[in-house]
Amino acid sequence: MSRRAPIIAGAVSAVLVVLAVVFMVLPKMSAVSEKKEEVVQAQAEEEQLLVQLRALQDAQAQAPQTRRQISAVENKVPPVADLPGLIRLLRDAADRATVDLFQFSPNAPVLDPTGQFSTISTAVNVTGSYFSVDAFLFRLETLTRAAKVTNVSISPQGAGEGLASDTLSMQLTVEFYTSDLSAGPGSEPEPSS
Repeated sequence: MSRRAPIIAGAVSAVLVVLAVVFMVLPKMSAVSEKKEEVVQAQAEEEQLLVQLRALQDAQAQAPQTRRQISAVENKVPPVADLPGLIRLLRDAADRATVDLFQFSPNAPVLDPTGQFSTISTAVNVTGSYFSVDAFLFRLETLTRAAKVTNVSISPQGAGEGLASDTLSMQLTVEFYTSDLSAGPGSEPEPSS
């Protein structure tokens, strides 16, 4: 029995060591592994948050410029059709370009297919010299309101009996825009956000 006692004691000690490893060390090792994964996830989240923070700081730094750009667009695309104001703008452009504004025929505003604005298609007829007509087109491009010329037709005006005329007649189709989404006669502007 004396020879077996050290072997039994060694076996019991080995079993105790194995049990200690299984019940004490392995749970701690798995807890450490879980914490390492949590640390990696936290670092990834921190990097994402830092990127978002930098983007927000950049947006904050650019906010005054962005506000100016938004204000400029709002001025170019007013919240209502404002046909009297549009007529005044065209009349002023015609007067400054020294052309005769014979006809201005606006159509009712139509909601754009994108649903973000309404379009007012208009027919404009003017007469004047070549340089006056050219000046009118330039003034049309630089109006305080957004305009897009979609069609231009120019022909000599008043030439008779084979004589050339220095007066031109120009017919334009021009689109103007409004952010009024309800579009149409008697529409109410959308509240600005």
